[in-house]
Amino acid sequence: MSFLRACFVAFLACVAVYEPCVRAWSKEGHAMTCKIAQDLLEPEARHAVQMLLPDYAKGDLSSLCVWPDQVRHWYKYRWTSPLHFIDTPDQACNFKYQRDCHDPKGVKDMCVAGAIRNFTEQLSHYHHGSSDRRYNMTEALLFLAHFMGDIHQPMHVGFTSDQGGNAVELRWFRHKSNLHHVWDREIILTAAADYYGKDINLLQQHIQGNFTHGIWSSDLATWRKCSHISSCVNKYAAESLEMACKWGYKGVESGDTLSDDYFNSRLPVVMKRIAQGGVRLAMILNRVLAGDSLEMDETLAAT
Repeated sequence: MSFLRACFVAFLACVAVYEPCVRAWSKEGHAMTCKIAQDLLEPEARHAVQMLLPDYAKGDLSSLCVWPDQVRHWYKYRWTSPLHFIDTPDQACNFKYQRDCHDPKGVKDMCVAGAIRNFTEQLSHYHHGSSDRRYNMTEALLFLAHFMGDIHQPMHVGFTSDQGGNAVELRWFRHKSNLHHVWDREIILTAAADYYGKDINLLQQHIQGNFTHGIWSSDLATWRKCSHISSCVNKYAAESLEMACKWGYKGVESGDTLSDDYFNSRLPVVMKRIAQGGVRLAMILNRVLAGDSLEMDETLAAT
């Protein structure tokens, strides 16, 4: 193990025990997305992922899928904070989706869609081996895995004016929350408690069953279809915006109490978005880690 890789492994080990203030999906949502993806990896991609993960992860990608949330406010990684979402104007529900992909300083591609393109491009250099030292492939893998979860969480493409629902304060059953957190974690944990004995693994197995032999099995080919990474990530973001408008914001105002009606009608949406994120992450990893190309923008520059 090289000195630089050993340093990075030690750094990951340190931040793995850090408890962040802010999450996207929840740690459970990101873990399910990554477990679904890893189960769908083909042998070449599976081997590459295991080679890129630090030894203490024991080959489990899901154990580090929350890492980008844990470091986003650290000085070294502060630049990644805008990469977890896309700013969307409030009127977007009434018009064709237009991506506003830049950071507060106006730097282009500094949003979750741009990040997915960027880290996919970086991972496409995996087969160049150690001679290509422009990129940290382990970081690229972890960022890509995480951001594929983020772009499928509808409120991460929510409105700029309310910070993707973070400023919409309400009650989830009997406790205080906000609309963003409801979609990040409340729905997932309520489902786990009510239907799966608080066992997230059982919830994940149910989600997987829905696309392996259940209600989404006929949709798999469509979910996996992608020839150009830019158009694909824009499609994923547009889907999330549609879900945010139709299911996230609809009928919700600050101060409301959300309970059974909201939970029961939104749970299938959350489960499907986790499934789609996992299936599509596997599709990207299977292709780029096997040396197949996902057409990139010629002007795409790696960070």
